[in-house]
Amino acid sequence: MIETDILIAGGGIAGMSAAARFAADGHQIVIVDPAPSDIGEGTDLRTTAFLEPGIETLKKAGVWDAIKPTGAELRVMRIVDAGGAERTPRETADFDGSETKNGFFGWNVSNKAARVALMARLAELDNVDFRFSTTVTAFKGTSRYGEVTLSEGQTVRAKVVIAADGRNSSLRDMAGIKHKRWAYDQSALVFVVTHNKPHDNISTEIHRTGGPLTLVPMPDLDGKPCSSVVWMVPAARADELNAMSDEALSAEITHDTMNLFGPLTVASPRAVWPMISQVPSRLIAARLALIAESAHVVPPIGAQGLNMSLHDIETLAELMAKAKLHNEDIGATPLLKSYERRQLPKTVMRVGGIDLLNRASMFEPKTLRDLRYAGLTAINRIGPLRKLAIKVGVGK
Repeated sequence: MIETDILIAGGGIAGMSAAARFAADGHQIVIVDPAPSDIGEGTDLRTTAFLEPGIETLKKAGVWDAIKPTGAELRVMRIVDAGGAERTPRETADFDGSETKNGFFGWNVSNKAARVALMARLAELDNVDFRFSTTVTAFKGTSRYGEVTLSEGQTVRAKVVIAADGRNSSLRDMAGIKHKRWAYDQSALVFVVTHNKPHDNISTEIHRTGGPLTLVPMPDLDGKPCSSVVWMVPAARADELNAMSDEALSAEITHDTMNLFGPLTVASPRAVWPMISQVPSRLIAARLALIAESAHVVPPIGAQGLNMSLHDIETLAELMAKAKLHNEDIGATPLLKSYERRQLPKTVMRVGGIDLLNRASMFEPKTLRDLRYAGLTAINRIGPLRKLAIKVGVGK
């Protein structure tokens, strides 16, 4: 029998961030993940844009100083509407980081670099026990603890169990928490490009039909300006693009970016991700809290996904730190209910808002594209709307 303060199921970026953040407050952590410990060299150049206030959470977790040098600063978020009769920009809205409290929006970091930094941090901590190649096979919540059975046969009793085990969370299912999922007949093609023109630390999101085409700044690659691409298109189109040679795909994305960056060259393998949204009916059960993709899944618009996860983590961390200070139970039902009261309305609202933005980005009829153009123009040119858009965009 293993006893601990917190058991975290899921060792992805969110699960490891949670472990580091909770450990910083002195909690004893067991974290399990089905993947082996060796993440390998690999060629995965996919990235995550870390925004404020999520960066503050990573600072408290003691890992941001290691993550930051591997990424590129996001100084400007540019939205380009190209939904007119011709494929050309007809409205460009620049939201400048200088308009925020911190002077920037965030940093774009490769997933691999973030994982390496987080694993190194957890390896330094005496109060974290990271168990690789391990899954949760059973869960039971009682009035005193959450009891988890691991795939290696051991039993863990924790004051609170955190489900960070993804959109198909087995812990969520074991707890009987229902969820709603819907698909878009849309996929995201993800890869990396180099280009002639510098990105100037501007993240560019282009809207025409089918979904946004986003290029996010990365550090230079082989001496050339570099950006990560998230290209959201109808599912059949994604398969068509993915089947192209690097040369053909480079020509296609150069055309669709309207030469804003000059000629683009594909510089990595590709991945295709079907687009869904998902939200649970609850965020808690006895001795259990859902975070990250077990709690919400959204299309990759505005870099909201992982930053929502960091918000979940910070809310729980603050509640548990307060309970620990007063020698109270960090997994008690009142504390978990407080977490759910704070996070569930925000989660439902943000998932719904991103769903609407995604559907607007997919508009095919010209009248609806014109309506989207009018909305972007209003946000760009009306001061209060612009301030609200910036506030929402950074997750405040």
